[in-house]
Amino acid sequence: MINKDLLEILRCPACVKTSPGLLTLVRETWLVCADCGRKYPIVEEIPVMLIAEGDLWRSTPESELPVPPPRPQ
Repeated sequence: MINKDLLEILRCPACVKTSPGLLTLVRETWLVCADCGRKYPIVEEIPVMLIAEGDLWRSTPESELPVPPPRPQ
């Protein structure tokens, strides 16, 4: 589970310069950007905030995101 204080300060690294880049916790293991739809996995309680990783899951519907997320490659 991600710390709520951390969740409040994290922003999508791809969007933060041009928009709020607010992230929503989905299925307890994913952070989804409200602006661009990138999905960042939380692996072993650590958010993987790499734009390339968020891009991999962008077209995957939230209901189909794997739980637990796979480790980044």
